[in-house]
Amino acid sequence: MKAEAKMETLPFTGKRIVVRTPRGIDDVLNRLRGVMGSSTVPDILALAKSQPSEAEFARQVEERFVGESGFMLFHVIDHSGWLPIYGIKQRAVRWILGNPLLAITMIRHDITAGLFAPVELLVTDNPEGGGSTITYVLPSSLMVIEENKPLLDAALDLDKKLAALVAHGAGTH
Repeated sequence: MKAEAKMETLPFTGKRIVVRTPRGIDDVLNRLRGVMGSSTVPDILALAKSQPSEAEFARQVEERFVGESGFMLFHVIDHSGWLPIYGIKQRAVRWILGNPLLAITMIRHDITAGLFAPVELLVTDNPEGGGSTITYVLPSSLMVIEENKPLLDAALDLDKKLAALVAHGAGTH
């Protein structure tokens, strides 16, 4: 007898964080970029394929890719390039950022935490009054949907690191 696929729905509630700043979008993006490293997923996978020890992997990730914020920028999606086709003049830039050394602190306690690592920011300009807005979803609200203290502790640490990064970008720290 063949096993059948089974679908399960696990509800959860994400918490959206919205930080409005008088700083312009370019200033915010430059401030964020200034404290972040940069990498791509293929870069991380290439390093892993060289089969380093955990300590050597961590050392190389820290040295080569991680910025002073503890994050690296993996990918930029600039929605502003196509939104004007639909009459939307507002700038909107989505960043995918993270750090495999942070991600493993959560994924080791629940592999499904990898669904929300790396994290994302959306930075938009505020055409009605100047300045810009940084929006993200609180990682712990996405990752921890069942009792799991080690996962919760690691995710709350990520929440703090991400909040500090956003505060730096917004100029509120």
